[in-house]
Amino acid sequence: MGRLLVRLLMFRNLYNVISRETRIIFTQPIYLVCMIVMPFLCTMFFTTLMENGQPVDMPVGVVDNDNTTTTRKLTRMLDSFQSSKVVAHYPSVDDARHAIQTGEIYGFMYFPKHTTDNLLASRQPKISFYYSNTSIMAGTLIFKDMKTMATLGSAAVGQATLQAKGYRPELIMPALQPIAVDLHMIGNPWVNYNIYLSTMLVPGCFLLFIFLLTPFSFGTELKFGTSNQLMEAAGNHSIIAIIGKLIPHTLIYFIVMTGIMWYMFDYLHFPAPGGIGRLMLLGYLTVIGAQGFSLTIFGLVPTLRMSMSLCSLMGVLSFSMVGSAFPIFAMDAPLQAMSWLFPLRHYYMIYQLCIFNTYPLCDAALHIVCLIGFSIMPYLLTKRIGDVMRHYDYIK
Repeated sequence: MGRLLVRLLMFRNLYNVISRETRIIFTQPIYLVCMIVMPFLCTMFFTTLMENGQPVDMPVGVVDNDNTTTTRKLTRMLDSFQSSKVVAHYPSVDDARHAIQTGEIYGFMYFPKHTTDNLLASRQPKISFYYSNTSIMAGTLIFKDMKTMATLGSAAVGQATLQAKGYRPELIMPALQPIAVDLHMIGNPWVNYNIYLSTMLVPGCFLLFIFLLTPFSFGTELKFGTSNQLMEAAGNHSIIAIIGKLIPHTLIYFIVMTGIMWYMFDYLHFPAPGGIGRLMLLGYLTVIGAQGFSLTIFGLVPTLRMSMSLCSLMGVLSFSMVGSAFPIFAMDAPLQAMSWLFPLRHYYMIYQLCIFNTYPLCDAALHIVCLIGFSIMPYLLTKRIGDVMRHYDYIK
């Protein structure tokens, strides 16, 4: 009977802390803004920023000193590509280079004099590509279009020449293209940068807000001197105070994460062959992992300013250490080891293995264990967090 009363009392204390935290969330606008409004805006921003999948109609120029039917045809061919749009013709290379340096165009193609004559005479003329690689994506796409245009243009001239010499059609293509490439882009055959980047950037921004709000919610108790009220509502039980404060946050995060996943993978039809069940499990594990990680930092550095600064630093570094832009295996060994400290890295690996490539969850078991480990780490610091809430004096 005594144990039952104790448990009922603990549940009542837990309810008191949950009710108290819920009132705080709905009476202080910063919580709802960072929990709901900002994740929504970030999701809309990134998914609409790359709505077309790839950049289109990027400005390029042409320096055509030959000015023949062939070079004008090649120019029209370059302009027909989805990524490139010929916006200007320049009289000299210096003028076109200046246009690149001032940001008017991303690249230009240079046709020297006698290009067509040398091409028809099989004297291998040289045309030049100039492109800015300051923006890697733009530079790569512009280079691809220019190279494809030059290859197709020279092949067309070669085909006409061989036909004029009497070669049969079945002999022309092997001569022009000895090896035929059969290209298969697995997973993202559309080369859609929205699918490639938004599935990492949107959850990464959401985790950043979780990193900031979790130490903020505990740190403001110290700053405004309400930590004793929290402990009183929890019956002076540290574990109840921690769980009670986290539960309302977690429920809201779960709802927001569900909305993000539905919008990207159902409304926008991002590929998720691994199934919606795994996807939602991944989202929820990531939420509690991020909460546990940020609360652990607060437990180790129990001050509002320092804990939020460290959490923001780790949140921003997550975008570099996730491994989507620059592979982890290409980094130095200390950075490869450090990547295991970032919840977003484990989210990305589980998503890549089990959602995108449909491998069983056991293949990502280590990453799942890491997220669960992040979620339970702060409970190893329960006594320390409780002592801080009872006795810490905030220094302004």
